[in-house]
Amino acid sequence: MLMVKKLLFVTGTRADFGKLEPLAAAARDGGFEVSFFVTGMHMLARYGLTKLEVQRTEGVSVHEFLNQRPGDGQDMILAKTVIGFSDFVTEHKPDLVVVHGDRVEALACALVAATNYIRSAHIEGGEVSGTIDEIFRHCNTKLAAHHFVSSQAAAKRVAILGEPGDNIHAIGSPELDFHAAESGVSLEAVRQRYDIPWSDYGISVFHPVTSEAASMGAQAEALYGALAESGRNYVLIAPNNDPGSEAIFEVIQRLPKSRFRLIPSMRFAHFSELMKNAAVMVGNSSAGVREAPFLGIPSLDVGTRQANRASARSLFCAAAQDRAAIAAFLAQNWGKRYAPHMAFGEGNAAARFVEILKQDSFWSAGLQKVFHDAD
Repeated sequence: MLMVKKLLFVTGTRADFGKLEPLAAAARDGGFEVSFFVTGMHMLARYGLTKLEVQRTEGVSVHEFLNQRPGDGQDMILAKTVIGFSDFVTEHKPDLVVVHGDRVEALACALVAATNYIRSAHIEGGEVSGTIDEIFRHCNTKLAAHHFVSSQAAAKRVAILGEPGDNIHAIGSPELDFHAAESGVSLEAVRQRYDIPWSDYGISVFHPVTSEAASMGAQAEALYGALAESGRNYVLIAPNNDPGSEAIFEVIQRLPKSRFRLIPSMRFAHFSELMKNAAVMVGNSSAGVREAPFLGIPSLDVGTRQANRASARSLFCAAAQDRAAIAAFLAQNWGKRYAPHMAFGEGNAAARFVEILKQDSFWSAGLQKVFHDAD
C-alpha cells in the first residue's frame, strides 16, 4: 500500500467497543490511520458516559454524535444516525468503515457506506439469536463488502447469504484477545474502584429483548428473585437501552443493596479481571455465551436473547421464570471451573485482522455486490 489507509470504526455501546478496540489498536500499530465514530449508549450519562473509554484510546481520533433522546424508538435512532453519519463521511472520506454486530447504529452506518460505495467491513456476522438483532446482523452482512467472523459456523452462514468466500475471514472473536492477556489490574483494585464489598460474587447482565418488551419486567422479577433467594452476592451490570430496559431497572432498584451492586459500566481491563474471578455468570449478555466459556467460567443463559448462539460444557440455559433451574445451576456450579472453550478463537483475532488489511487484494476487491450461491 502506497498511501496510509484511513479506517473508521463505528461504536455505539460499551460491548461493541470491547470487540472493536483490539482491532483498532492493532490497525493503529500496523500503520493505519484510525478513528472512531462514537454514538448510541456511549453518549448517555445513565450508562456511564462510556464515550470516555473510547477517548482514552491512544493514537486515534474520536468523533462524537448524539443520535437519540430518551424515548426515541429504534426507527428514529436509525434515521438520526443515517443523517449524522452521512454528513461525517462526506467530510472525512474514510477508506474503510468498520461496523460490528447487530445494533441499530451499525445498521445505519453500514447503509450509509453501501449507498455511497464506501468500502466497509462487518465484524461478527453470521451469528444467530432469537430477536430483531439477528435481522439487523444479517442486514449488515448484505450491506458490507468484507466479513470478519468469529467461527467457521458463522462463515458458513455468511456464505449462505450469498457473500463470496474470498471476502469472508474467520478470525475469532476480537474481545477474546483482551481476555487472553493479563488485565493489568488486580481484583482488589477492581473492588476498590467500583465499591464491590465481596470477594465471592457472581456477575449478572440481563438486557431487554425487543420482541418481548412487554414481559421484561416480569422476567427480571423472576430472575432476580431467584438470585436473591440463593443468598449469594452479585455484581449487576446495567442493561442496555433497548425497549423494556425501564422495567428491568425498576426491578433492580428494589433489590437489597447489601447483596446486589449495580454498576452502569466498567473499564474493560477491570471487567475482564472481574469476570476472571467470578463464581458464575447469569443473564443474557453475549459475554455469558462467548467470553465466560472462553475463561472456563460457568454461565447460565437466561431467556431467548442468545438462543442457539453457542454451546459449551460450561454453558447452561433456563427460562427467566424457571426458578428451580436457576437455583440448581447456582448450587451445582458456584465457583466451579471448566476447560476453556476455544470454538470462537484463541485470542489472536486482531493480528489476523491486520494481516488481511495489509493484503493488496483486500483493497482491490470490487464494491459492486454480486450474489454467490453457496456450494
